[in-house]
Amino acid sequence: MKTKIISFAKANAVVLIAAVAAIVTSFIIPPDKEYLGYFDFKTLTCLFCVLAVVCALRNIRFFYTLAKAIIRKFKNAKLTVLALVYITFIGSMLIANDMALLTFLPLGYFVLHTTGKEKYMAFTYIMQNIAANLGGMLTPFGNPQNLYLYTKFEIPDGEFVSIMFPPFIVAISLITVLCLVFVKSEPLEIEEKAAELPKARVAVYLLLFALSILIVFRAVPFIIGLIVIPVSLIFLDREALKQVDYGLLLTFVFFFIFSGNMARIDVIRTFFSALLEKNTLIFSALSCQVISNVPSAILLSQFTQNYRELLLGVNIGGVGTLIASLASLITFKEYTMDQPGHTLRYILKFTAFNFLFFAVLVGVCTVIG
Repeated sequence: MKTKIISFAKANAVVLIAAVAAIVTSFIIPPDKEYLGYFDFKTLTCLFCVLAVVCALRNIRFFYTLAKAIIRKFKNAKLTVLALVYITFIGSMLIANDMALLTFLPLGYFVLHTTGKEKYMAFTYIMQNIAANLGGMLTPFGNPQNLYLYTKFEIPDGEFVSIMFPPFIVAISLITVLCLVFVKSEPLEIEEKAAELPKARVAVYLLLFALSILIVFRAVPFIIGLIVIPVSLIFLDREALKQVDYGLLLTFVFFFIFSGNMARIDVIRTFFSALLEKNTLIFSALSCQVISNVPSAILLSQFTQNYRELLLGVNIGGVGTLIASLASLITFKEYTMDQPGHTLRYILKFTAFNFLFFAVLVGVCTVIG
């Protein structure tokens, strides 16, 4: 029983921490009618809809098959690793960073393991992780914190992209350079062919995914997605509904309570407001290194209206420490399962590459103002 409790706590550490934070602050600010105003129901609905449809697409191996078909076009290690990283980068813009990693990290393992290129495993996983965290910055639904801030501050679509485009370009450029430098042009072959996909289901799921995106961009009321998508998946793929990351949704719920309560404590409000007024970008990026980017976005949004620098900070802050982004913990878990015994070496490489990106992106965003 004790072992099960410890395992559960490790697997759900972020949710449990968020729950404790919400409960503790609820003693300071007892529950009242203002609690209802804490929750961003549109964000929760959008996140649920996107996650559910992506799970359905994963279950028919849509992303895996598509990615494998693309990678078979390349004939050497350098281009293949670059393709793996690019696919993760692009995937994070469409299906969110954590889902992109859960989908494409196994593909990276499959390619490198079957071709005998395990020496590039740590580097590839780290680049895929950075690509997932930074690729998702360009779209409102690419990262959970983006979806929240986009909705909370009602950021216009064009402005959102214009804010995130400079660091996005810098990120993809640096990723490309590092892949070209650290991976050699060694020949390799992938024999396994891409499997056939169920065309009818692919078409339906892509339509549901398009509906999810329309909801994110405020073209369709979120209540429609909350009805249409679950009902459709009940008939098409009930497992997809079970596979949704409800822990992530609960994390949002608990942090909505925590941040809402914190904003009502005068001394906390004064303290955070003063810090953010001095430098929202730096402080928000640094806060991610300690409490992760999603909690940082939810908490700090209560104390500033400078959504431009806050948006930049919580996206750039996703690189850095292992806990700066939940996606990084996913990558770490996958790597330790695939390559046991190399944990310390991975952490050292991860830290070095991540803080390189952190320093470069903070510097660029500070310079361009």
